[in-house]
Amino acid sequence: MLRFNVIAFTHHTIGVDQIGNFHLEEDQVVEKMQHLKSQMNLEEIMYLSTCNRVEFIFVSQHEISDVFRAHFLNEFNADWDEAHIEALLEGSKSWNGINAVNHLMEVACSLDSMVIGEREIITQMKDAFEFARLNDLSGDTIRIVMQQVIQTAKKVYTETEIARKPVSVVSLAYHKLVEKGLAKDARVLFVGAGVTNTNMGRFLKKHGFENFTVFNRSKERGEQLADLLNGTYKPLSDINQHQQGFDLMVTCTAAADTIITNEVYQSLLNGESSKKIVIDLAVPADLDESVKEQNSVDHISVDYLKSISENNLAERKKELIKVRKIIFTAVEEFKEIFKLRQVEIKMRSIPERVKEIRTIAVNEVFCKDLEKLDEESREVVDKILNYMEKKYVSVPMLVAKEMFSQKDPEL
Repeated sequence: MLRFNVIAFTHHTIGVDQIGNFHLEEDQVVEKMQHLKSQMNLEEIMYLSTCNRVEFIFVSQHEISDVFRAHFLNEFNADWDEAHIEALLEGSKSWNGINAVNHLMEVACSLDSMVIGEREIITQMKDAFEFARLNDLSGDTIRIVMQQVIQTAKKVYTETEIARKPVSVVSLAYHKLVEKGLAKDARVLFVGAGVTNTNMGRFLKKHGFENFTVFNRSKERGEQLADLLNGTYKPLSDINQHQQGFDLMVTCTAAADTIITNEVYQSLLNGESSKKIVIDLAVPADLDESVKEQNSVDHISVDYLKSISENNLAERKKELIKVRKIIFTAVEEFKEIFKLRQVEIKMRSIPERVKEIRTIAVNEVFCKDLEKLDEESREVVDKILNYMEKKYVSVPMLVAKEMFSQKDPEL
């Protein structure tokens, strides 16, 4: 019987850097997955790839042994040598049958994410499934699994507090800005153009802010962030020459020492005396202590945000018991769903076979007898046969359901 399987490589086991080795461009996915289906004799396959995990979800008749997984990896990338494949195997995890279903539910509910409660994963899983479905990579088994997985995740995010309180520093910083009522036309300075400031920029742009200036040492990365925000790029060395003032400064660089000294800050103020908001997300801090001592600054530090993050994360972890109860119930429900689906599949041919029997009976076995009947009698016979045909189809379906309720089919 077909077996449902998952092979996963995550930040827990091989690290985020190694995850990138599994990355495929969208136009490569179909060809690569079709190749795996063909070479590994798979019935269905789905490829889930995020920044911190890659999971291969597939249906196969084969036992998923170390030999199978080594062959699988070699077919995924023929350039990987034996030593590299062996290292990846040590960092892989695999699940089979109902355990694989349970694993996917935990993933969709963010229990296996870098940050518990971050719900982006459910969208990523939905998109991966839709891609597999539209490109004829997946089939009936993956469909019913993913349907239950997504429904379970939605229930978790609706009925528990696991995703309620933000825990990422960037989202917390934005929530603090909302509390302060900063106008959408505020002048925003970004000092640094790394991942943290880029994410913060996306938050601000998404929520209607549009006046951005980016200072960065690297021109290439600075221009990338400025282009993303439809803003202006300026070299970090020119920061003292900025004369447009600012309302909000978001700084996050990799500098070993503070770069926003009081002298630099005074220059950026350009004579303005109103209170400014400064979000310093750098470690160590970019903002010099003298700036806070000598100016009216609404300062939001990374240490302050991290303390909130830790408290919120602790609150999310309290919800784990509720989440696991929902998942347990969903897994038990899925067992019944899968059983019934196997019944439906096995019973597909019955209506056509019944029609064939009726046709043979009318046109061959009892043909001469029916010819002796008058028209009214033949109509009665047709009605009886129609009735029997409809009723007969439902009888084996009920019997089969009862039979499957006594024994779990292999998933």
